[in-house]
Amino acid sequence: MADIIDGKAFAARLRGKIADHVARLQEVHNLTPGLAVILIGEDPASEVYVRNKGRQTVEVGMNSFEHKLPADVSQAEVFALVDRLNADPDVHGILCQFPVPAHLSERDIVARIDPAKDVDGLSVINAGRLASGQQAIISCTPLGCLMLLRDRLGDLSGKHAVILGRSNLVGKPMAQLLLRDSCTVTIAHSRTRNIDEVTRQADIVVAAVGRPEMVKGSWLKPGATVIDVGINRIAGEDGKSRLVGDVDFKDISNVASAVTPVPGGVGPMTIACLLANTVTAACRARGLSDPEGLTA
Repeated sequence: MADIIDGKAFAARLRGKIADHVARLQEVHNLTPGLAVILIGEDPASEVYVRNKGRQTVEVGMNSFEHKLPADVSQAEVFALVDRLNADPDVHGILCQFPVPAHLSERDIVARIDPAKDVDGLSVINAGRLASGQQAIISCTPLGCLMLLRDRLGDLSGKHAVILGRSNLVGKPMAQLLLRDSCTVTIAHSRTRNIDEVTRQADIVVAAVGRPEMVKGSWLKPGATVIDVGINRIAGEDGKSRLVGDVDFKDISNVASAVTPVPGGVGPMTIACLLANTVTAACRARGLSDPEGLTA
């Protein structure tokens, strides 16, 4: 059976490191990192996610600033709030919770956020800096995946990684991070021919396509390490819904050497890395060195 890569436990350890860094910043530099989250409308899933972010932000000793806006807010009003947060020295990270109502532009909101405070790593500037090997704030989910891979495998140099999915949020930055760690990287997607054969060449598989249980055991090289980014809700045999990943967990368990579960794998890492990025942004704003162990 494949070993389970416990993202929940790793995220808890990471939050402990973050809390230690925050305590030292407060004691030595009188600096408390601050994260501002913008929630637009009343999407129930987004509200739960924002509450979790706020709770975990406070638990590690950081300041949490929550801004709730009505669903009919104008783009100009959102921009005005972002501009105020950009100018606020107590705010080191800004995140707008997506999705937003259809009349608003997610791309334009991200572009309005100061790249130095873009702790989700979604801006064109941060993406470009990552791609060109410069200092950047790295998108949280790929950063979490990389941390899990390094913890499991150590040196990634020379390994062949196949990434299933080419999104700006996961697939593309994941490829850049693995290239930076000297992997050979293949990005496969919906137009890839013989995608199972391509995937079967990989030492590392990162699945981020949003298709429930797409990756089967026959797709894998024996001993591959699998990172399952997908979160899909499907109907179970008992009629109740359940969460599954993009990987058929049961089918691949006797082929892979290690795999992240869903839930409890990559998901917990995303918020932990958001907090880590906020601490990193606070250090950079003050001209301090990046905190050890929190950046890739």
